Amino acid sequence: MLCFSSAKALLAACLLLAVALMGGCGQYSPDYMKPLSPEMRALLAQKGMREEAPITIRIFKAENILEIWKQRDDGHYYFLKSYPICNFSGDLGPKLKQGDKQAPEGFYIVAKNQMNPRSHYHLSFNIGFPNAYDRAWGRTGSNIMVHGDCKSAGCYAMTDALVEEIYILAREAFAGGQEYFMIQAYPFRMTSANMAKHRGSKWYGFWQNLKQGYDYFETTRQIPEIQVCNRSYLINAVFNNPRERADPTRPCPAHRRLPIRPFSPRPDQTAVNQSSIEPLGSSLGLAFGPRKPTYHMFTLGPAETGSVSTAK
Repeated sequence: MLCFSSAKALLAACLLLAVALMGGCGQYSPDYMKPLSPEMRALLAQKGMREEAPITIRIFKAENILEIWKQRDDGHYYFLKSYPICNFSGDLGPKLKQGDKQAPEGFYIVAKNQMNPRSHYHLSFNIGFPNAYDRAWGRTGSNIMVHGDCKSAGCYAMTDALVEEIYILAREAFAGGQEYFMIQAYPFRMTSANMAKHRGSKWYGFWQNLKQGYDYFETTRQIPEIQVCNRSYLINAVFNNPRERADPTRPCPAHRRLPIRPFSPRPDQTAVNQSSIEPLGSSLGLAFGPRKPTYHMFTLGPAETGSVSTAK
């Protein structure tokens, strides 16, 4: 009987050891399931941001920078962190067709089903190219991602460690209720000086259109309402007839621009903006807009992809 009891105790100890070795002690979890790092949690706390608050991403090709901005409880977005883009292919200017190895520019939305935890490039998410604007111009392509592995053929490639942190921040925002986030992909920071520098480009008119969205975000720290009509982005406008719908290839219905309410953080909030953007042009010191986070609707169209399991 004593030997039997000892055998049972030994078996139980072996089972406990096996469970621990298989991860029962929390030594392993898939990359996409990892918690936010202590350093990121400290940064969020320092900037007064909730871990589950909505995000938006801005990309600047010429600067090789991807920025994450996070919404605070006053409804405005504040700069969180910038990441160096490890690699992107092509030149300044939009993506035109499948196989041109050009990284897109424009306004794109990412929903939860565009996140790919089983990417061949560590982790990835589909940016949503082509959107309604791209399709209006007959542009083609698919599976355009932000991903890891530092290799690009039309995507925005990061190092594995950086795409992991970006992916986890997006995952937490989705878990907090954000239905989709916007990617604002620009050729460069669209300051007056940079626009003048590129005035001779064949894409100057297109960039003037993008600059409307850039300026809106810079001034208000909120995501612009964006529709597509007349093969152009219509920024921050509503149709006079609310029953009208935007047709990407037809003239825009009669519309009016919504008022732009400049936002300047209070003195105790200025430290959260660490980007190298131009001043917002307002020193009113007042916060406008809703006091709770809001979510926006965009008529940019869904990504034309298969299931995430087949995406890269």
